[in-house]
Amino acid sequence: MKKNRAFLKWAGGKYSLLDDIKKHLPEGECLIEPFVGAGSVFLNTDFSHYILADINSDLISLYNTVKTQTEEYVDAARAMFTPENNVAEAYYLLRDEFNRCQDPLRRAVLFLYLNRHGYNGLCRYNLRGEFNVPFGRYKKPYFPQDELYHFAQKAQNATFLCETYEDSMRRAKSGSVVYCDPPYAPLSTTANFTAYHTNSFTLEQQAHLAQLAEDLVNNQIPVLISNHDTVQTREWYKLAAKTRIKVRRSISSNGGTRKKVSELLALYRPESALPDIQ
Repeated sequence: MKKNRAFLKWAGGKYSLLDDIKKHLPEGECLIEPFVGAGSVFLNTDFSHYILADINSDLISLYNTVKTQTEEYVDAARAMFTPENNVAEAYYLLRDEFNRCQDPLRRAVLFLYLNRHGYNGLCRYNLRGEFNVPFGRYKKPYFPQDELYHFAQKAQNATFLCETYEDSMRRAKSGSVVYCDPPYAPLSTTANFTAYHTNSFTLEQQAHLAQLAEDLVNNQIPVLISNHDTVQTREWYKLAAKTRIKVRRSISSNGGTRKKVSELLALYRPESALPDIQ
């Protein structure tokens, strides 16, 4: 079955893990994703409804714009993908415009331009909340027209919300399934790259997320969490059935350094505590 790609490039995106995630994701009526990111799981599953949340207000505003102003958005975004805009001078002028812009449609158009023309598709802000990813120097950035139209179609069954993971998980009720893809826990004390947004995700929040999953499963709501496989994540997810999978991913600032690291899928199932699956 053909896999649908997200229209954004996204650090930590789950496209390559979709088969494993879908194998362990329980069935239900509504999928809740408190960390929607680029939305690969949303785009490749078939729930009746979706509640998709993120603390990045630009991301959620973009998704609501694509959902409700599809043609206008695609036309305006397409016009940004020109050779004249694929030079550093134009990129930094448009990045400055984005950081000053208050108009939701224009800001959403600029967000996709920056995502596709910026370095490694990163989404990063400084402490003043300004987008600060440098120019990416790509030969011809891809304009994801088909991916945008597919997203807009699927989005008609989705609600996009800018809110915390805790608030999203509180929305779960009978028939809900929760999939959590938090910023990765550090592989080591020197590898703590979680600042995708101005607010980085702390170890305390990682532990809190596991506690919320335990609370939900006690209320008969299944939760699947993906993260790095470390001693610490196994401790956090001690009440979940855990599956280890190997993924090839860049784990240093040098994009050419790609090593296989272990990822963990932790499934909290209402049937009570279950043994690990390896």
